[in-house]
Amino acid sequence: MIESLEKQGHALWPSRLAGEELAELARLFDGWPKGRPGLRIDPIRAGDLAGVKRIFAAMRPYMGEAVRPVRAILFDKQDGANWALGWHQDRTIEVAKQRQVEGFGPWTVKQGRVHVAPPVSLLEHMVTVRFHLDPVDADNAPLLVAPGSHRLGLIPEGAISNVIHEMGEAICLAEAGAVWMYHTLILHASARSTPGRHRRVLQIDLSADDLPGGLRWAIDGNQRPEDATGRPWRAGA
Repeated sequence: MIESLEKQGHALWPSRLAGEELAELARLFDGWPKGRPGLRIDPIRAGDLAGVKRIFAAMRPYMGEAVRPVRAILFDKQDGANWALGWHQDRTIEVAKQRQVEGFGPWTVKQGRVHVAPPVSLLEHMVTVRFHLDPVDADNAPLLVAPGSHRLGLIPEGAISNVIHEMGEAICLAEAGAVWMYHTLILHASARSTPGRHRRVLQIDLSADDLPGGLRWAIDGNQRPEDATGRPWRAGA
């Protein structure tokens, strides 16, 4: 898995969520309003899931002991909230509050949460993990990635089509409970889902890096009382 993640930029976790782990994931979507495409949630809440904790154990040898969730988003492609996403890179991170630091910007606010574009060197060390609640076949909007594109840094929009032509496309099909991971900078896309279906995903960004200049990850600005000592958060600790 780690070899594929390093060389190709994406990998399927050899294990998968089952039983109570899958039930925990499903409960995140309880009461989901019809027509809502996505919801940003507290990374600590996502990091408490049993299946997510197993991912951290698997990723520590690759990313380091300090690896933690720094952003978490729920998605549900469904009737009334069915969208296609063109080829792009994820270029922003979520932070606790805005603070002017060289190399960070521009700034945006998404669902009340502060986001900023960081230096590419930070993004190059990040990994994104997708936990699938529903089966994803070719008709249920599977993630598409361009293998190897994570090694190209920030790709100008005008160069994306040439990169896709050169590197090709990989389709990330998934069973219920499957977990895909990819380097955050990889070029990726997805199509609309077939009507009448759901494609529910928990997506978590991972990082082992601290932010400079007094900037803090969102997780660091929303600590539990027992973590107020300043000790770094660690899943399962």
